[in-house]
Amino acid sequence: MLTNSNTRILVLDDEPFMLKLLTRMLGNLGYVSVSSCDNGHDALLRVASTQDAPDLILLDINMPQMDGIEFVRHLVEHHFCGSLILISGEDVRILQSVEKLVRAHKITVLGHLSKPVTPERLSTLIELCVPPSQKMIKVAKKVYGQSALAAAIAHGELVNYYQPKVTVATGEVVGLETLVRWQHPQDGLVFPDQFIGLAEQYGLIDDLTRAVLSEALPQARTWQDAGLSLKLAVNLSMDNLVSLSFLDYVVDLTNQVGVPPQQLVLEVTESRLTQDQRVSLEILTRLRLKRFKLSIDDFGTGNSSLAQLRDIPFDELKIDQSFVHGAWDNDTQRAMFDASVGLARQLAMETVAEGVEDRADWNFLRQHDCDIAQGYFIARPMPAQDFPRWMADWEHRREHLM
Repeated sequence: MLTNSNTRILVLDDEPFMLKLLTRMLGNLGYVSVSSCDNGHDALLRVASTQDAPDLILLDINMPQMDGIEFVRHLVEHHFCGSLILISGEDVRILQSVEKLVRAHKITVLGHLSKPVTPERLSTLIELCVPPSQKMIKVAKKVYGQSALAAAIAHGELVNYYQPKVTVATGEVVGLETLVRWQHPQDGLVFPDQFIGLAEQYGLIDDLTRAVLSEALPQARTWQDAGLSLKLAVNLSMDNLVSLSFLDYVVDLTNQVGVPPQQLVLEVTESRLTQDQRVSLEILTRLRLKRFKLSIDDFGTGNSSLAQLRDIPFDELKIDQSFVHGAWDNDTQRAMFDASVGLARQLAMETVAEGVEDRADWNFLRQHDCDIAQGYFIARPMPAQDFPRWMADWEHRREHLM
C-alpha cells in the first residue's frame, strides 16, 4: 500500500476540468506529489524520467492524438513498473477490455473508474497500490525436459491431488476432481502447467493419463467401500483420444478395480476439441454408451463450444472460472454465466461452476440455478489422506452456508 507522503501520482487526461478535479481530489485525500499531463507524449517524458517517474498513473483511455490504449503500449516499451487506474466515460465493457489488455502487457491495473469519479472509489483503488520497489520479483518457472518427465512417469513420481465438488442447493459433497502433481525429488511439488504441455508435445500424455487413472480409480474404490458415493473426475487430453486402445484401457481398468462407469467423469478441455476427428468422436460416444460421464471443461473459453455440444454427447458442462469469480459484480460475466446455465438446462446437462473463490461467489451461485460448485472457497486440492478431515470441517461450515 502506498503512503500519501511519498507517492508519485500522474494524472493523464485531455480535459482541463478533469485534471483539476482529480488533482484536487487527490490533494484532499492527502496525496501531495501529484502531477498532470493533458497528452500522452508529455506523460511519457515523465515516465522516462529517473527522478520523477510515477508510481501510479490515472489514465483516461479516450484522448485525441494518443489514446490510452496506445499509451499503454508505449509504457511497455518504457518498462513501466508502476500501476494504472483507468478512467473513462466509455461503456463499462470497453473499460473491462482495456483492463484485460493492460494485464496481458504485464502491467498492474488496480481497476477502472467511470466518470463522474467519486473520491471514495478513487481512494479505495489507490489503497490497493504497491510501490514498484516493494513488488515481489517473480522467479521464472523451471523448464523441464522430455527425458526428465518420462523418467518421472516411469518411477512413479506423479501424485494425485483431489478437489471436492459440492451441490449448491444443499452443500452435499458429491464428487472430486483429480489434479495431477509431480513430486520432484529435488524441486518439490511441480504443478501441471509446467509439464502437461510437455507431455502432449512429446507423446507422453497417454502414459501420464494412465498413471493418473491407475492411482485415481483404486482411490475411488476405497471411498466407495467406505460408503461414500462420490463421482471422480479425471482430465483427458484430446491426444488421449487418438487411439481406440485408450477406450479399452479405461473400460478394463474400471472393471478390474470395481468402480461403476457412471462414477467416473471424464473431463475434456473445450479448447482442445477443435478438430473433427473420427476416432476421438467414436471413443467419446462409445464411452458415453458404456455409461461413463463426459464433461466439457472450461466452457466458454474456446472457439467451438456450441459445435462441440452439438456433436459430442456431453452430460456435464463446467463453466470456466473466468465467468464465475466476480460475476456477482460484473454484468458481462453474469450474462455469460446465465447463458451457459440456460443452455445446459435446455440440453439436460448438469452444470459445474469452477473458480468459486469467496462467499460472494457462493451466494451468487445460490441465486443463479447452478448445480455444483468447485473452488478455493470450498476446498483447495488435497492429498487423498486429507479428505476425511476436510469432510468433517465442511459439514460444520455447511450448516452456516445454507
